[in-house]
Amino acid sequence: MAATHALPPAAPIQRPRVLVVGAAFASAAAVMVFIGMIAIYLAERADTLASGDTWLPKGAQISLHQPNTMLFTLAMSVVTMQWAVSAISNNDRVNSYLALGTTLVFGLAVIVMTTYLYGLMGLDITANTQSVLIYTITGAHLVMVVLAVAFVALMAFRALAGGFSARQHDGITAAAIFWYAMVAVYALIWITIYVTK
Repeated sequence: MAATHALPPAAPIQRPRVLVVGAAFASAAAVMVFIGMIAIYLAERADTLASGDTWLPKGAQISLHQPNTMLFTLAMSVVTMQWAVSAISNNDRVNSYLALGTTLVFGLAVIVMTTYLYGLMGLDITANTQSVLIYTITGAHLVMVVLAVAFVALMAFRALAGGFSARQHDGITAAAIFWYAMVAVYALIWITIYVTK
């Protein structure tokens, strides 16, 4: 009688990383949209300056205090977002909760600072092309920040409910990908709109 050998148990089925791939595609699409809008902004600015006019309308003022603070806040949020990814991949739930909460606070601070900056700029949105472009680009980024905060908050609630572990943490990773894209877009906006004016 032939001896039968037992096969080792099958490896657990790896879930497809649909959320990570979707976040990567959405992030790439958002970055391309912003690159297109900034290209239009720079072309209009170059045409205006070539004709001898000033770019910003008279009375408009864009201070660098709030944009610089937002840049540093978002740079710190990249660190806390990566902290969350690292913590959840090591099953360190306490640190992942702290990191996600801190990232959310940084995101909310950027939303508040952006709305405060709108009040300080003194641009009438319907007055000229410059105002329309500035508010369109920065307003679209504000929407991206709100979406990123909502995405991180949703993943934080899922983490609190025990939905992620070291083996399965693609939701936090997907939120991090979108967050990093949002920060990269702001760095581009910071240099083209706020610094070069």
